[in-house]
This record gives sequence, C-alpha cells and structure tokens, in this order.
Amino acid sequence: MRNGALLVLIAGSAVLNGLFLDRVPAWRQALFAVLAVAAYLHGRHLPVRRDWVLLAAVALPAAGYAVADLSAGVGALLALGVFVTLPWLAGRFRRQQADLVKAGEERVAHLERERKFVADRARLLERARIAADMHDALGHELALIALQAGALELASDTTDGNREAAAKLRASAVVATDRLRHTVNRLRTAPDPMFDQSLDALVDRARDAGMNVRLHRLGDRVTGSAPTDRAVHRVVQEALTNAARHAPGADVDIRVELTGDTITVTVRNPVDQPPQRPEPGTGIVALRDYVGMVGGTLRAHAGEDAFTVTAHLPAAPAAGAERR
Repeated sequence: MRNGALLVLIAGSAVLNGLFLDRVPAWRQALFAVLAVAAYLHGRHLPVRRDWVLLAAVALPAAGYAVADLSAGVGALLALGVFVTLPWLAGRFRRQQADLVKAGEERVAHLERERKFVADRARLLERARIAADMHDALGHELALIALQAGALELASDTTDGNREAAAKLRASAVVATDRLRHTVNRLRTAPDPMFDQSLDALVDRARDAGMNVRLHRLGDRVTGSAPTDRAVHRVVQEALTNAARHAPGADVDIRVELTGDTITVTVRNPVDQPPQRPEPGTGIVALRDYVGMVGGTLRAHAGEDAFTVTAHLPAAPAAGAERR
C-alpha cells in the first residue's frame, strides 16, 4: 500500500512539474532529475501490485488537461513518461533480473543438495552391501570357531586347563559374533554415537583373554562427551589389539589423564625388537583419521624397547564432530 502511494506521489509530482514547460527554472530542472532517480529506485526495490493501473490513473488528469491546453497537457504527459515511467521500467527490469539470478542460484543449490542426497543414498546402499558381505563371511568363520572350541571343550582327553581355555575361546567367538551383528545393524541404519562397552569392561575382557593390562586414571574427571569417550575406547581397543598381535604376553600400561580441557590416552607395551616396517598399519591410520574427526591427534611411536600410542582428545569436541 505504501509502495503504491509513493509511486503515485512520484508520478503526480512529475505531471505537475511538466506543466508549462515554456518556463522551466533551475529548481524545476533539478526536480526532474530527482524524480527520475526516485522512480528508478522505486522500480528497483519497491514492488507494487497493479502498478500500471496507478500510472494510468495519474496520466488521466494530464490527458484531460490536454483538451483545454494542448501544450501544457502534452508536456505533463511527456514529463511523466520520460522522467518517471522509463526510469521506473529500468528499475523494475533490474529487479526482475536480480530475482532471476537469485532463482537460478537457488535452483543450483537445490540440484546440489539433490545430488548430495543421491550420493549419500548410494553410499548407504554400498555400506549395507559391505555389511551383509562381512556378516556372511566373518559370521560363518566365527560360528566354525565356536563350534570347534565347543568340541574341544567336550573332548574326553582334554585337561581342565585346556577345557577352560576352550570355554573362553567359545565365549569370545560368541561375543564377537554378537558384536559383528550389532556393527552390521549400525552400518545398515544410522550409526549410533554411543558404544556398548565401558573402558573397564574392555580391559577386563583383555585380562580374561590372558593379557597383563594395567589401567591408570589420573585427574578429577577422565570422561568427556560421547564422541570423545568413544574415541578413548577405540584408541585403547586398537592398542590392545596391536599388543596382543605383535607382543603377546607383554605387560600393557594404559594411562587416561585429564589435563585442563584435554584428555590424554597413552598405551605402552614393551617389544622384544622394533618392528621391521616403520610405517603404521592400516588400523593406526584409520584410528588417526577417527581421532581427527573429534578434533584430536594421535601418535604411534615404535622405540627400541617399547611401542607407544598417544592420543590427545578434547574433553568437549567442537560442534559437528563425529558426524559421519
């Protein structure tokens, strides 16, 4: 409503200023320039419904005045057309052009979001396929291990110690199968940011498997947010896996310490000789990427007599961390 009234005011001023053009002082000439600029800015920034009706309504009195005084009426109409209508049309053209550019940008953004959605869906389908293949292959092997461990446990010539070891092996195979099933379900659906095993339970299971593990917690609070706690869990899990594979029977020291806003996880185990290949394995590489996702750093160092994994994790990761 206000936009329309402003357009009528600009057009009416041009009509009045266009009367009697045989005497045009300087202030009237300056007024024409001001009206032209105002008309352009109005068309550029202030859309009006039924704009042509408003301009025609202003032009009708000038056309009627031309009946009584042809030169004065024609001058008023020319002033309306040259100093209002044309600049206003130029401004409206620029506004429509800007609207088209904005609509094109929104269309491109929409297509980009749609492309990303299709790519994410394809990635989810591929994850589901890999999860199914992994479940079929590893699930079968774990079932065979559990079956063979059960047969060994029930054999008549098995000693009590071997029978107990076979029972633990069978239980571990069953637990591994269950965890594999949970992992597959997470791959098929949205990943769960929480883990289903505490750090103490992880250490206890390693001890039950025969590893010598010492866990030390230092600081008033050694837990952070869910992504950080999960990263701590994965660092310790990967380090225990490497120790069981490359240094069986060695003592493993785990230190989880809170210093300021940083949680430091250090896992150290002695080795008889340094590894032949200095580069880290794929597990360490994947773990370093995972730690980086929550804003932390990871370093794996193979010394002369020990292998050390050190992770520095923020107690409160930045917003958006752990989103995958």
